[in-house]
Amino acid sequence: MKYAFMATYEHEFSVKRMCHVLGVKRSGYYAWKKRPLSARARANAKLLEEIRKAFEVCRKVYGSPRITHYLKRKGIACGRHRVARLMRQDDKVARRAYKRRPQTTKQRPGARTAPNLLDQDFSASKPNEKWVGDITYIETREGWLYLATIEDLFSRRIVGWAMSDRMDESLVERAWEMALGNREVTPDLLHHTDRGSQYTSEAYQSLLASVECQVSMSRTGNCYDNAAIESFHATLKGECAFEPFQTKAEARTTLFEFIEVWYNRQRLHSTLGYQTPHEFEQSFRH
Repeated sequence: MKYAFMATYEHEFSVKRMCHVLGVKRSGYYAWKKRPLSARARANAKLLEEIRKAFEVCRKVYGSPRITHYLKRKGIACGRHRVARLMRQDDKVARRAYKRRPQTTKQRPGARTAPNLLDQDFSASKPNEKWVGDITYIETREGWLYLATIEDLFSRRIVGWAMSDRMDESLVERAWEMALGNREVTPDLLHHTDRGSQYTSEAYQSLLASVECQVSMSRTGNCYDNAAIESFHATLKGECAFEPFQTKAEARTTLFEFIEVWYNRQRLHSTLGYQTPHEFEQSFRH
């Protein structure tokens, strides 16, 4: 195992230094290199090359479970533990979220709220049965950019979203209008949000009333009531906005591509049996 590590990093560190750190002799290492590789070693080397390609194609955000499913979809036989071991040996670590955030939920005194009809049941049997919405922040060198999103719980697809320099009612209204433009809704739709002033505003509530959907809101101070959309925002922070953008224009372009090209159409979701939201909806319709 030590010799295999040395062979992998020989182009980065001197053999002499690695032998000293690992406590092996150079003569032993060079003798090992002259031996023919075993069938297992050749198979591991071939699989590692596929893992490296997959890691790059998948934006360096997939851990071993998703890399395993990605490879299997390509017809490459592999096991999760084997993939995890090879990824560890090759220093392939998925990106993690950039942690820093301002307060986004501000309830207006006396605002008209709704009961929590969702009740932390994030399952749905068909599209447009349950939508959840929330606002998150995006940090740039030019200041904060705010992103409002609406997610369909059936497929985890982001059906509506909007960005703005201001966290006001118009932000969530534009996200809702995009969702209505993308989907056909019926009065049995349940729409769940927190109790922020944007969602309790008369203008937003009028939009919901116009399609006769059921309105549901999280309990005060309970982040678990809207955990599904919080999970999406955590994914976005970890895979896309993991460090501040240089400009707001850069952030807008990158977030558009992440949501519409990557997340909705290419990213494998564990809750969907490692299908994409687009694939999951297509399989339901057919």
